Order: sequence, then C-alpha cells, then structure tokens
Amino acid sequence: MTSLHLDSAPAGDPDASYLAFWRERHLCTLTTLRPDGSPHVVPVGVTYDPEAGPARMITSRDSAKVRHTRAAGPDGARVAVCQVDGRRWATLEGRAFVRTDPERVADAERRYAERYQRVPSPNPSRVVIEITVTNTLGRT
Repeated sequence: MTSLHLDSAPAGDPDASYLAFWRERHLCTLTTLRPDGSPHVVPVGVTYDPEAGPARMITSRDSAKVRHTRAAGPDGARVAVCQVDGRRWATLEGRAFVRTDPERVADAERRYAERYQRVPSPNPSRVVIEITVTNTLGRT
C-alpha cells in the first residue's frame, strides 16, 4: 500500500496507485457548504482523470449540491469529494462549477458509464458539476 498525503499538491501529482483507485468502481461523497457555512454531504458518482481535466459528477439542475455550488459565485464553490474502501481512501479538494453545455454533460455521462458500468438514465434536467482539483489526499 502506498501512502499519499499532499497538503497542497497540484492535481497532476498523485501517484499511479492513487489514480488507479479513482478508476475503480466506488461511490463517493461530495461535501458542499450551505449558505450558513454548515457542510452538506451526499453520495455521488465521480470520475477523475487529471489528464482529461476536472473531476466530474452528473446531477439534476435543481439539486441542493447545484444550488450550493451556484451560490458560491463566479470563483466556484469550495468542495471535497471522497471515496473509501476499507483502509484505502482518497479525497479531491477544489473549486466546483456547474456546467450546462450539452457536450460537457454528454462527456460526463460517458465517463460515468465507463467507471460505473452503467449508462445513466435519461434526465432532461441533467447538468455536470466540474471540480478543478487543487489538492489531493489519501492512503492507497
């Protein structure tokens, strides 16, 4: 097992075992902040490939996570996504942005289908939350 604890590492620095863990099928949690500053934690499916850009999750445009992300303003919302499997865990921290562009949504749906081995059901109100990763933490 490799330990990784990078308090301020750029997103491209995680080692191979860390990135492999993000390709395995695991549900994650997303933590956003409510307007009063309290954390809102929900289960999500996340895809992450630092060479392809941001971490991504698909969701409905009327979800609380989308409202919290949009409320943060133009600089994006500070968020964290985490996955755990026994003693192995990995967290991505960064700034989240809601994207509605159909090509971005379709790309996120394709990536989701690859990682989770199932095509997401149709959802005309689907958007994608993209996270520009600024910090990686974990034990893989």
